[in-house]
Amino acid sequence: MKEGMKHTSMNRGIPVGNPIANALVVIVGVLAIGASIVLGFFAFVVLGSIILVLGASIALRVWWFNRKLRKQGGGQPPSQEQAQGGVIEGEYHVVKGDKNS
Repeated sequence: MKEGMKHTSMNRGIPVGNPIANALVVIVGVLAIGASIVLGFFAFVVLGSIILVLGASIALRVWWFNRKLRKQGGGQPPSQEQAQGGVIEGEYHVVKGDKNS
């Protein structure tokens, strides 16, 4: 059993005795790892840019919506008394509707 394991570990497809082939395998491996790191960095930059642009556009839309609401509300921020839970004044109309619904 040990002889079979020894034979398979020796015959992995990597030439052990040839130093030029070993150097070539090391060079190709280093180039593959370097290319993976560079591509990963650029993918990270692109994904980060997309997230940054989406976040900025959402923040701009929220700011614009709040600005529009403030303009419709008379342009004045609520006073201290109103913000602390004072009386809210307004008009209402009683709508008589169908009692079955």
